Amino acid sequence: MYSTNQRKMKVILSLLISFFLFISCGSNAETTKNEIETSAENYDYVIAFGSCNRQDEAQPLWNAILQEKPDLFLWGGDNIYADTDDMDELEADYQTQKNQPDYEKLIKTTPILGTWDDHDYGKNDAGRNWEYKEESQQLFLDFFDVAEDDPRREREGVYHAKNFQEDGKTIKVIVLDTRYFRSELQKSNAKGKRYEPDYNGTILGTKQWEWLESELNNSIADYNVVLSSIQILSAEHGFETWGNFPSEVEKLEKLLETSKAKNVILLSGDRHISEFSEKNIEELDYPLVDFTSSGMTHSYSNFSGEPNQYRVGEVVSDLSYGLLKFDFNTGEVMMQMRGVGNKLQQEYLVKYKD
Repeated sequence: MYSTNQRKMKVILSLLISFFLFISCGSNAETTKNEIETSAENYDYVIAFGSCNRQDEAQPLWNAILQEKPDLFLWGGDNIYADTDDMDELEADYQTQKNQPDYEKLIKTTPILGTWDDHDYGKNDAGRNWEYKEESQQLFLDFFDVAEDDPRREREGVYHAKNFQEDGKTIKVIVLDTRYFRSELQKSNAKGKRYEPDYNGTILGTKQWEWLESELNNSIADYNVVLSSIQILSAEHGFETWGNFPSEVEKLEKLLETSKAKNVILLSGDRHISEFSEKNIEELDYPLVDFTSSGMTHSYSNFSGEPNQYRVGEVVSDLSYGLLKFDFNTGEVMMQMRGVGNKLQQEYLVKYKD
């Protein structure tokens, strides 16, 4: 047991140590707090992702992403803003992004995968009828340094899957293409809505659906991360969403039930807001989460609200990128939205089963 004098000396010593630690932190309290927060956390695998990135504007989030030292980065679409049928211009826009100094640092340290959305596809809200989709696909693959003999060079669409192993666990990333095969959108006359549901159209097309079924049916991964450029669960806002094709949503949910693929996590972009959506599906033993992260250089700063029956938490309408932090021992995945200065905006913890 400590004597009274020993207890007093221990308290004084503790106070002195705390004081010197405090004054050593410097004047930037917010940055220091974030550095302590990220460095103190111990996760087995970290995925960062983001979308809606103008190549010709300031890009303040790369340093925050680099601070997290992700094991993988995923582009969620609108990786550049081109909106052009001039393929030379599209190529130059990709090169501008590739030369961005902070993004160059990420390329050198981190594996990168991704999909496209409409503005890097080449035309706003475009689908299967886009005239230059074949040429655009090759430039997209160039941006990701995909080898000339890679199967994606010959295949229609940019969909792709890859397994990543860490500490005896496997994370499968399934990248969807919601542009190349998508039916034309049905315009709405309702105030505040751009599109109406089409029960006969498709998002993925026959070949991609067959591929996705095979990838999920044969997956042995502990976690299956599915990347879609547009939202899957949020369907009431009237802009681009899987909800414009309800039969495709039903088909996906049924596939998740029948395939028995473990622990599926949905990621999406496009909206210039970030939010968590969650739906409980009868045959799944975990909640199906659609984590939307958007945008990286410009956001819906005047956002005033919209319905989403599956929303969890609040909508973030500042610049934002997303993180998935995997703890393999507990089965927990910490999902975080982070902004400029790596400020934590919102987080959501989901526990998955082994």
